[in-house]
Amino acid sequence: MKKRIAVLPGDGIGPEVIKQAVKVMDAIANRYNHEFITDYALMGAIAIDETGNPLPQETIDICRMADAVLFGAIGDPKYDNDPSAKVRPEQGLLRLRKELGLYANIRPVRLFSPLVDRSPLKEERIKGTDLVVYRELTSGIYFGDKGRLEGGRAAFDTCYYHEDEIVRIATMAFEAAGRRRHKLTLVDKANVLESSRLWREVVQKMAKDYPSVEVDYLFVDNAAMQVVQNPSQFDVILTGNMFGDIISDETSVITGSIGLLPSASLGEATSLFEPIHGSYPQAAGKDIANPLATILSLAMLLEHFGLLEEAKRVEQAVELVIAKGLVTPDLNADNFISCSKVGDVVAMMVESDLDEDTSFDNIFEGNLPLI
Repeated sequence: MKKRIAVLPGDGIGPEVIKQAVKVMDAIANRYNHEFITDYALMGAIAIDETGNPLPQETIDICRMADAVLFGAIGDPKYDNDPSAKVRPEQGLLRLRKELGLYANIRPVRLFSPLVDRSPLKEERIKGTDLVVYRELTSGIYFGDKGRLEGGRAAFDTCYYHEDEIVRIATMAFEAAGRRRHKLTLVDKANVLESSRLWREVVQKMAKDYPSVEVDYLFVDNAAMQVVQNPSQFDVILTGNMFGDIISDETSVITGSIGLLPSASLGEATSLFEPIHGSYPQAAGKDIANPLATILSLAMLLEHFGLLEEAKRVEQAVELVIAKGLVTPDLNADNFISCSKVGDVVAMMVESDLDEDTSFDNIFEGNLPLI
């Protein structure tokens, strides 16, 4: 198979974790005789620094020509700490979502058994957790009209949704539930928000076409509590843009590290795959970032191409790395390896027939200074 991949390393730790995912992608290409053509482009703070634009037209063009986009991270403290900044890195990502029609964000949350003790939640609460969040990505309050009034002393953000926008993401969520454990939970605030009442009306109507799927409805505040109290009750969570942003980050804590969670954003022109973590600028350049979420995002990319065996091999390599304790300091501050060595080991496991009997004792870094 021959595919063209747009690679957007982005900001902070983005370039480091992307480099590891590309190593693994190259290993897949070598083992299975595929050809992945990579085109690198700028987005985010680095793009502002070099061009003045968080999403240059050249980057849009490269992404439109690609079969998929692999993205690292976005954000820089110098913009976060300046409320008056007119141009921000995150504007690039929001615009890219619009340009590519990336309307469905998919975030799977699966607990790795060896890391149960890393979760801040008790084992009896999180055991059996295996859920996926379907978040609408190109509408809602993030994209509605916004502005200032009364000389800047008042502000507003409009939450707007059209029925068609709800139907297309809900269809994907219902179909996913049908392939999984046949349960869908709509998270909204229908007791207060008119836009949420539209969501609930649309989903209730659609539920009649999916009789095998059990549908629950939770207000977002209750859902936020339930995710902590009993996450294993969830199968597919469906929700809007802002609620999905918050709930999916909350679910990430269950696994013990946000550095383990991948995501896919499926769209009209192409699809984008990225870790859900931020740019973590404090760790940039220190080779301590966790690349596994980015590598698992690559697995989702491969699955999107229909390369199911290849995707499974990447996932199995990640599971073996975790089982053998070959992890970065966010998962084991006392005995860890570097970001780049994690990438090396996963790539070796993908390309060669390494298994649980293979010894990697000589690659541990020991106690490096943490930030």
